[in-house]
Amino acid sequence: MRVHAHDLTQIEAVIFDLDGTMVNTLGDFQVALHRTMADLNLPSVPDALIEQTIGKGSEHLIRSLLAYQVARPEVKGVGQACPALSVDALFDRAWQRYQHHYMAINGQFADVYPGVLDALHGLAGQGVPMACLTNKPLAFAQALLKEKSLTHFFARVFGGDSFERKKPDPLPILKTCEALGTAVTRTLMVGDSSNDAQAAHAAGCPVVLVTYGYNHGQPVQDTPAAAWLDTLADLPIRLA
Repeated sequence: MRVHAHDLTQIEAVIFDLDGTMVNTLGDFQVALHRTMADLNLPSVPDALIEQTIGKGSEHLIRSLLAYQVARPEVKGVGQACPALSVDALFDRAWQRYQHHYMAINGQFADVYPGVLDALHGLAGQGVPMACLTNKPLAFAQALLKEKSLTHFFARVFGGDSFERKKPDPLPILKTCEALGTAVTRTLMVGDSSNDAQAAHAAGCPVVLVTYGYNHGQPVQDTPAAAWLDTLADLPIRLA
């Protein structure tokens, strides 16, 4: 853990990312995506690729994995016989099947990370307003928070389809601060990836990153932040 304490003074509210920050949802993604690919008569995608592609929204996830699929030699051969086999041609059905499968298993193959409840209880005990801001579709995020009994901690929950743009654009953070009624410079973003950090830096708010999440296959410590934490139990919770 490395913390620049001066960056975390005068904090009045905290925004938490969801996947890879509070809940390990890799299992949910893997199951839903393997079932989706099977429905499309496509081979399974590597679990490592799924992990590296999480974090920029479900549409990006599906399109990235479909692009990988149609470039595979065994799939490309089918595509030559059927020219319609392309990302755009497959996307609508893939998206529909993915939504079906993900909602059916949402939270069943996921676990709250150690230390998360300690951090949330600590902040709640101090009366610090909290919001959940994720690139996950809002319906999926709300259902997951409910499944894991986390809903009551958050004054507001926003998903990747809540605003015109997603993280790493700063707009979702600015809108979340507006909804919380807090100044951006006095609101802390807690995430697991460069996506969260880029959004926070662009918005002008401090950011803390966890080291155990999904950062597109890159070491999160390479991303500038006020702190890099191995567990949210180490979050400096006496913020205000």
